[in-house]
Amino acid sequence: MSQGDASTAAESADTTRPPPDPLVIRSLEFMGGMATIGGWRPELDLPEIAFAGRSNVGKSSLLNKVLRRRSFARVSKTPGRTREINFFKVNDAFILADLPGYGYAKVSKERSAEWGPLIEAYLRGTKDLRGVVQLLDVRHDPTSDDRQMLDFLADVEVPVMFVATKIDKLSRSAAEKRVRELAIMLQVEEDHIIPFSAQTGSGRDELAGAIAGLLSAERAQ
Repeated sequence: MSQGDASTAAESADTTRPPPDPLVIRSLEFMGGMATIGGWRPELDLPEIAFAGRSNVGKSSLLNKVLRRRSFARVSKTPGRTREINFFKVNDAFILADLPGYGYAKVSKERSAEWGPLIEAYLRGTKDLRGVVQLLDVRHDPTSDDRQMLDFLADVEVPVMFVATKIDKLSRSAAEKRVRELAIMLQVEEDHIIPFSAQTGSGRDELAGAIAGLLSAERAQ
């Protein structure tokens, strides 16, 4: 084989090599839950990323896929069970905050009313919060609960990353159409919404890269 043929073969091999993982998970530690306003929460002086969404939006499945853990976040058949903000330390480098799902119709009004103030207290009182990953089901328009959450995030001026979940439930063209429609409803650019499937893993690296980029940008300041 000539030198030119060898170079061509090497270049061809490189094109088949998967891209590097933008967020390699080396360690993951459950730290505890914040159940009440003013209750326990981690104080580690680490950047925090919070995940928010409706109770049946697929947040647990998404977290399992992003963190490459099969049972990191328990996937419940009964939405609305999580009552706390659960904290996890990732790579000893940042905190992941899993916020309670909101808007599940079968949850009592009393319990639902408790979650709103708890989430608000966390978002307003967390000096290390770097951003919120807001999940929306690609098949449905944002609900009044979603709108209320987005209005609140705008009020506290926290960076928001949008993820359209369950794209595997639609054809590719239908999913692309729905992402465009969501972008219009949310008044954001289409590329500000990450299409995601916990079943196929589509969008995992895009979301992981967005999280890593946000954390890196903060460290560079």
